[in-house]
Order: sequence, then structure tokens, then C-alpha cells
Amino acid sequence: MKKVALITGASKGIGFALTKKLLQENFFVIGTSRSGNIEGVEDENFYALQLDISNTESIKSAHEEIFSNFKRIDLLINNAGIGPDLGMQTPEKESFNQTFDVNVTGLVFFTEPLIELVNENGIILNVSSKMGSLAVCESTDSIAYRMSKSALNMYTKILSNRLKNNIRVATIHPGWVQTTIIESNLENARLTPKESADNMFDFLTSEFESGAFWDSETGTDLLW
Repeated sequence: MKKVALITGASKGIGFALTKKLLQENFFVIGTSRSGNIEGVEDENFYALQLDISNTESIKSAHEEIFSNFKRIDLLINNAGIGPDLGMQTPEKESFNQTFDVNVTGLVFFTEPLIELVNENGIILNVSSKMGSLAVCESTDSIAYRMSKSALNMYTKILSNRLKNNIRVATIHPGWVQTTIIESNLENARLTPKESADNMFDFLTSEFESGAFWDSETGTDLLW
């Protein structure tokens, strides 16, 4: 029986690369996007799902569709995220609220009802960033983005405590990846989405300890 993975933000970038990788590794993949359309994936083991993770009604509709069509999830990857203030030196209220609506609030309230579907010995992986690490922060920019990833890291720790000995939960830094979250990444970032997805898959198939904060680019633990 194929393992079932659910990936948010699967239409582009890291989420799209993870979708392709998991399909290659014989998973059945549920992939979400705001439009519900994911171009470039044509596979009988793929299910496209409409989800605007910043919208409460969209989350509710997605839950109804998931629970109606699937009995279990083996792997939940919370990948969807935004960074409209990346590079900005001061906070701006609208983008600040948008960032938390997607990266924190939406993620938490999308995840919570799905926990009962995650198999015992399943995995919840939260895609964070080393920019959310308190220990290594020496910068003054990207306030909302950094704070949102710190909050996500705390959610990982709380879930790992709650689900101890049942479901493994981890936070992962995908590396500096060539994605459109900020335009300069397309030229300057070190990793392609495929390279990042391959590194993340290596972590997922390892014997990692629940509650980990992992740098998939260097293959090492990160400081909180």
C-alpha cells in the first residue's frame, strides 16, 4: 500500500519539487494550491486540492474534502509560506498580518484537525527557515518573516511534546533555494528546488528525533 503525503503550496518551488520527488518514490501525493490547479503533474497517484491557507472557509472546505476522500495520512508537509517583507528593515502592518495569516495562523488551524488522520509513526514536517532561529539572528531585516518562522518553530516543539511516542514532528530549513519568494533568490540562491527536495527527502527517510530543527542544506542540527 502506498504511503500518502499531503503537501501544502505544491504548485511551484519547493512544494512542486517535493511533489515530484515523492511521486517518484512511490507515494500517493495530495498537493494543495490556492487555485486548485497544479500544472506539470500528471500522475494517477496525485490529487490536487484547492486551499487558500489564509482563509478560514477555504481551510474548512479542504478539511471536508480530505476527510471525505482519505482515511489516513502518512506524511504532512506544511510547506506553504510567504515572505512579503523579506529584505525590509521596518515592519509594515498589512504585510505583517498577511505573513502571520499564512505562515502561522493558517498553518496551525489547517494542521490541527488533520492530526487524527496522521498514522501512528507518521511524520509532520514544518518547512521553516534558519531565519527563524533566535540563536543565529544577527540581522535587522524581514521582521514579520523571521518572527513567523520563530513562531512556527515553537509550534513544532509543542506538537512534538504532545505527540511524543506517536507521531514524529520536525522543523526543517530547506536551504537557500531558487524560488520566487523573493526575486533575488532566482539568481543568487545556491540550491535548485529539486536539490532542496532531495535533501529534505533524505531527512524524512532518516531516523531523526522528533522535535528536531534541521538544516537540510548542511545536514546538521540548527540552534533554536
